[in-house]
Amino acid sequence: MYKKLMAAVAIMVIGVLSGSAFAAQSYTLKLSTQLNESSIMVQGFNKLAETVKEKSGGRLLIEVYPSAQLGSDEDVIEQAMEGVNVAVLTDGGRMGSYVPEFGIIGMAYFADNYEEILKVIESPTYKDWESRLQDEGIRVLSFNWYDGPRHFLTQQPINEPADLNGQRIRTPGAPAWSESVKALGATPIAMPWGEVYSAIQSKAIDGCEAQDTATLSSRTFEVLKYRAETGHFLLINGLIVGEYWFETLPEDLQTLLLEETKKAGMENARLVESEIANIVEKLGEYGMISNVPNIEAFKKAADTAYEVLGFTELRQSIYKEIGK
Repeated sequence: MYKKLMAAVAIMVIGVLSGSAFAAQSYTLKLSTQLNESSIMVQGFNKLAETVKEKSGGRLLIEVYPSAQLGSDEDVIEQAMEGVNVAVLTDGGRMGSYVPEFGIIGMAYFADNYEEILKVIESPTYKDWESRLQDEGIRVLSFNWYDGPRHFLTQQPINEPADLNGQRIRTPGAPAWSESVKALGATPIAMPWGEVYSAIQSKAIDGCEAQDTATLSSRTFEVLKYRAETGHFLLINGLIVGEYWFETLPEDLQTLLLEETKKAGMENARLVESEIANIVEKLGEYGMISNVPNIEAFKKAADTAYEVLGFTELRQSIYKEIGK
C-alpha cells in the first residue's frame, strides 16, 4: 500500500514539475525599426515591451532594436517570413509587395486624418488583405501606429507641384510611395532613412519627405531649410511578425500580443497627435522655415499615381465602405 501511495505521489510530483516547466517557458520577440531611440514611436515600443512582460508574467519578452540595428525593413520582413522571432515596423507600401492592393494605404492623400484610417482597417476589404498576408506568411499584429503627416523638406520653398520638378527626393522604394512622389512632381530616390542626412550633405539627393517626429529626431533640419506642409502621406504603420513564429506561441500569448499591440498603437498615435504642434515649433526654433503650399494642386496631381497603379476604382470602393 505504501509503495503504491509513493508511486502515485511521484507521478503527481513529476506532473506538477512538468507543468511548471511548461508554464515557465518564455518567448522572445525582437522588434526592429529604422527610427532612433528618441522617436515617440520607439518610446511606445518600449512601453509595449514592459506591458507585455508584466501581463505575460515574463513568458513573452519584447526586445526593441531601433536605428535599423537588425537590418533594413525588407531584410527583417524576409527573416520574419522564414520563421525568425522578429517583428518589424512597416507600412502599407511595403506590404503592397505581398498584397498589391494593400499599398493604397500608403498613397498620397488617401485619407484626410487618422480617424479615417481607423475606419479603413476595420473595413471588409482591409480584413481580406490581412487574410491574404497570412497566406504569404505574414501576421499583422496591429496596423494603427500613426506617426503623423509627411511633408516635403527641401533647400528651396515649395508652393506648387511644379516647384518639385528636377528635385531628387528620398522616399521609401515601394511603388505606392515612389509613384506618389513622382506624381507630385519630384524624382523619387529610394534609400534607407539612416542614410538621408549624409546623402543630403553629399548632394546625392536634394531633399526628402518625412513626418515631423523623424525630422526632429534625425536632426534633418540641420541640412534642409524649408518644410512645405503638404501632408501628402499620413504615415500609418503596422507591426508584423512571421505567421510561422506566431503559431509557435501558446494561444493566450497570441491573444495578449494582438490585444496589447493594438492598444499601444492607439495610445501612441494619440500621443503623436498631441506632440506635433510642439515639434513644429521646435523645428522653427532650429531655423526651419515652414509654409502651406497649394494643397488642392497637390491633391489633383496625386490622382495620376492612382491611375498608374490601378487604384482609382479601389479607392472609390473603400470610400464607399467607410462612408466617405
